[in-house]
Formats: sequence, structure tokens, C-alpha cells
Amino acid sequence: MLNFSKINILLIYLIFFLVSIFSLLNLQNKNNIFLDKKVNLGLDLQGGSYLLLEINADTLVKEKIQSKVIPIKKLLKENNLDYADFKIENKNILLKVNDLDKFELLFFSKKDNLVNPFIDNYRSHELDFKNLGNNKIKISFSKFGLLTINNAALKQSIEIVRRRIDDTGTKEPTILQRGEKRILVELPGLKDPERIKNLLGKTAQLNFRLVSDKSEFGIDELLSETGEKLKVSKRIVMSGENLIDAQPSIQNQQNEPTVSFTLDRLGAQKFGRATTDNVGRRLAIVLDGKIISAPNINEPITSGNGMISGNFTFQEATDLALLLRSGALPTPLNVVEERTVGPDLGEDSIKSGVISLIVGFVLVIVFMFYKYKIFGLIANTALIANLLMLVGVLTILEATLTLPGIAGIILTVGMAVDANVLIFERIKEELKTEKTAIHAFDAGYSKAKITVLDANITTLIAAVILFAFGSGPVKGFAITLGIGIITTLFTAYFLARHLTSIIVLRNNNKEIKI
Repeated sequence: MLNFSKINILLIYLIFFLVSIFSLLNLQNKNNIFLDKKVNLGLDLQGGSYLLLEINADTLVKEKIQSKVIPIKKLLKENNLDYADFKIENKNILLKVNDLDKFELLFFSKKDNLVNPFIDNYRSHELDFKNLGNNKIKISFSKFGLLTINNAALKQSIEIVRRRIDDTGTKEPTILQRGEKRILVELPGLKDPERIKNLLGKTAQLNFRLVSDKSEFGIDELLSETGEKLKVSKRIVMSGENLIDAQPSIQNQQNEPTVSFTLDRLGAQKFGRATTDNVGRRLAIVLDGKIISAPNINEPITSGNGMISGNFTFQEATDLALLLRSGALPTPLNVVEERTVGPDLGEDSIKSGVISLIVGFVLVIVFMFYKYKIFGLIANTALIANLLMLVGVLTILEATLTLPGIAGIILTVGMAVDANVLIFERIKEELKTEKTAIHAFDAGYSKAKITVLDANITTLIAAVILFAFGSGPVKGFAITLGIGIITTLFTAYFLARHLTSIIVLRNNNKEIKI
């Protein structure tokens, strides 16, 4: 156990220096960055905002049930099923059928080719129906269907929330799913939480609709940003799905902030056809049910590029462009919990954590030196190396350090010397029976290895479980603890053992006390 080949020694110190050098990157000057990697401070250490968002899928379910109307009507006609009183009520489709048995057979049986595979697939996975009596039927989404809609909406919402937050330039945001309907958003160092709340609170459903002066069927009356009520057609000329890009810009003549947008090929065709056929009319640009601009169509726009104006400030134009680029949320997001951590509180947490680490570190060093003399000094050297490697690995991973993470580092300090204490105490026992110090130290390291491995591996398993099933701060604690265990085993059984071997082999003919 005390014999090291030159290759082994080279590998030990090469690994140590390569990993440890990354810890120094955290001391870089912002103006002179060699490699842009560092340990990021979490919300509780540098301040920022914590938001818990919840999706509201009710509107989406209503839209989805409306999309089933045409397929269901088509299926009923193809199978010669007469129906009446077909209507949508809330999240359900209600209708009367003249042959209830045939309708049930249509859903449940594959005999006589009555079942359309399309709708049968929906019956199995998405739709359900209930007999209300008197040949009345209620069709609605099944539990599985609702869960499918909810999960798809949640995943899409998380992606769009991520795009919107990334576009604001917020560094190291944490965006995670919480349960079936919630999204956790942590924004360390955020100085303007209201802006983020406004951005996340808008679904950004954009569409272009023609303004009409007539009172006729298919007309909505919407309020514009200026307070003007306009009658707009329900027919959507083009939706925000056709946008490729949107950027804030300044109109040269009036020096007015605007949003310039670029359309895809299909959108350009739709927009070009609509503006060509309606020159002289007003085109309402509707965002989340509110008119943000209603300019006149002076000439056909066939280039696929356009501009939105509406008495914006430059910040409002920037945010609108961001919303359009990121895409529309499938459902509204409600803020169910909000917390703000001030930078002063975070600074206090850092000071408390650093003081705790220094006090614990100094006490451990004093104890080890007092207890084991020169070998205590080796254990302390391994402890410093352990901390350097731990910070180095965290830097490589660009991990986010939280207050529980600091607690994990402090715990690592104790566990790091614990391995050396077990080894040294075992060596003491071997020195009583072995004739030479080399055999005693060699046997001590060999016999203590299983005990040290067992103790650290069981703790590592606990850290892995905490990381897998924990959340937020718990994961931060688990990460630092898990990495600390691995670096502890490396420094105790490679670095400290090599330094110990140097002293023992040089003093082979002398009495060695520990």
C-alpha cells in the first residue's frame, strides 16, 4: 500500500492540479477572463426572485373540445347516425342521437366496420362519453385525455418560460417542473422582478384581424390600447405562429419605438393576400384579446416583413418583441407564490457560511496536528487539497452554490479528516504488533480501507437519493456532499497515503510514533 510507481505518482498529482486549478477561476477579474467558468451563487446567497407558477388549462381544454366537433360530426354522418341539438357547453359536447345502441357500438365495437379507427383511438386514449338519458349524450375528455393535455401544456410552458427568461439576459435561472401543474422559477441576482412577472403573465397570443364598420355576425368588439372600441372580424388573417423573428426598432421619421417582424413563407403568403385584397382598410393587431395597434393598409405587403407600432416605450417594444419571438404560452400562468431575497440577506448568509467554514476548518486542523503531529499535518494538507478539488469540480460543472451547499462543504471537512482518523488509529494498533513501521503502516492502510469505503459509500448513496428525489436546496446539499465524498476518498487514499509513504520510507530505521 505504501509503494507508488512513478506513473501512479504522476497521475495522482496531475489529477489534483488539473482539478484544483479550476477553483482559481473563481478569483478572476471580470475584465480579464481566462476561462469563463465559475461557481454560481444561488438565490439565497446573492438575492433574487422566487416564483411558483401554475398553468390554467381550462381555456385549452375548451379549445381542444371544439376541435373535436368536425371529426365527430363527420363520423356520425358516415355511419348514418341521425343527431340533433349538437352544441358545446363548457368543456363538453352535448347531442341527441336517435339510436343510442348504434352510437355505443360505434365507440365500443369493431364489428361491421362501424368504428372509425381515428375516433376509436381517441375513445381509447382521450375522449369519453356519458349517457344522460332520453338519448342525450355528453362527450368529454377522459382523465387520461385531460392529463395528456395538461402534461403537454406544462412542458410547452416550461420551454417558452425558459426562452423568455433567457432573452432577458438573466444568468443561471432555475426552471423546474413541480407536480402536475406548477413551474418553479428561481432568478438569482434579478433586480427587476416585476418585469419578469409581466413577461410570464402574458400568454402572447398574437393574431391579425380586419377592422369592420358593419354590425354583422362574426364580429368581436375589442378595446385598443388607446381606449378606442373597435369592431374586428372573428376571422384571423394570420396568427403569431407564422412569425420567424421580431426585434425592437426605431422608426426614423418620428423616432418612435416599433417592433419589426419577419414571417415564414406561409405567413408571408397569407399576409400578402390579405393586404392586397383590403387596401384602405384597417388591420387590427390583437395581443391576448386586446388591440395593440390598428394601422391602415396603405399598400400590399408581400415581402414577409412588417412593423407593429403603438405608442410604445423602447422597453415595451423590446418586451413585445421578446414575447413574439419566444412564442405563445398554451395556457395562462398564475403566480401562486412569490418571494424576493434581498442582496443584503444573501451577503449575510455568505458571511455566516464562510465564518462557519473557517471556524470548523481551523478547529479540525488544530485537533489533527495536536493528535497526530506530523501525520496530522499530512491530514491537514489532504484536507486543503480536498477543498480545492471540491471547489474545482463545482467550477467545472458550473454548479450553483446555495446555503445548504455550504453546509455540505462544512460536513465534507469533518468527513475528510474522519477517513484519516480511522486510518491512523488502525496504524496505531498495527504498530503494537508489527516489527517494522513499514509493515504497520502498510497493514493499517489495507485494513482500514474497507471501513473507510463502507462509511463513505453509504453516505454517498444517501446523497444520490437526496439528489434524485429532493428539490432546490436539498439537491444543492446533495451535490456538494456527493462530490466531497469522492474527493475525500481520492485525497485520503492517494494524496495523503503518498505523503505518508515518503515520511515512513525515509525514517524506516527510526522509531515512528503516531
